Amino acid sequence: MPAPRFTSHFLSRAASLAHIPVIAAAMLYSLPALAQPGNGAQSSSWALGVGAISRDRAYTDIDRDNMALPFFQYENRWVSIAGPQVGFKLLSLDVAPKQSLNFDLIARYDGSGYDDDDIEDTPILAGMRERKGGFWAGARIEWKTDWVDLSAEALGDASGNSKGKRFNLGVEKTWHIGERMMITPRVTASWNDKKYVDYYYGVRADEARAGRAAYQGESGVNAEVGIRGIYMFDQRHSMFVDFEVSRLAKEIKDSPLVDRSTENRVFVGYLYRFK
Repeated sequence: MPAPRFTSHFLSRAASLAHIPVIAAAMLYSLPALAQPGNGAQSSSWALGVGAISRDRAYTDIDRDNMALPFFQYENRWVSIAGPQVGFKLLSLDVAPKQSLNFDLIARYDGSGYDDDDIEDTPILAGMRERKGGFWAGARIEWKTDWVDLSAEALGDASGNSKGKRFNLGVEKTWHIGERMMITPRVTASWNDKKYVDYYYGVRADEARAGRAAYQGESGVNAEVGIRGIYMFDQRHSMFVDFEVSRLAKEIKDSPLVDRSTENRVFVGYLYRFK
């Protein structure tokens, strides 16, 4: 029946896009710095928003993903929630004047891969088995200074779909333009292990065919460059835009499923802070 298929398609597309609001997680995490001071260590804040997301993926001839999605943000002394990411704050130290070191445990949903709708609509994926996204968990350490913010993440696939591991190193710098605007460029290096690359970009022997040779992926490093801007109309209302370009590792570009060396994502939206 048409209605159930539409619902299934919408939900699967939403899942495939779910990793994109992770871009917003970093953006949302930065907003409390602009909020009015709370009541000390017990203060909390939460917000709701809606965003429009557009993503280009590297799989040959796959359609660009475009979708409007709501999202939720909450933070207190012990936990932070931003989109599909949850962080548990274990340690926060002021190591020097205007410098802090934060250590969190994090979990997030990542919608990498392709589903049955992608396989049906994309010729290069015809006859492939679905590659599912999943929940990733690990640790994040962040060193915030007046000059730049440095971060490192070590994550593993808690869902067990790819059984992969990832390690991310990032650097970003926020400039405040007046009292209402922030501009934050960033650079990130993301190492993906052999199991991750092979699961999402490999071709198993029984999936090989003419024009799609068997391929076993190896570990590789993606390089990502991005910029986000936030405009605060007041302490409750804000608009944002985030743009990112990723240069894919050679081990991904060599896959017979891939026909380009870069991917890009754009995320724009509105956020209302309740407290």
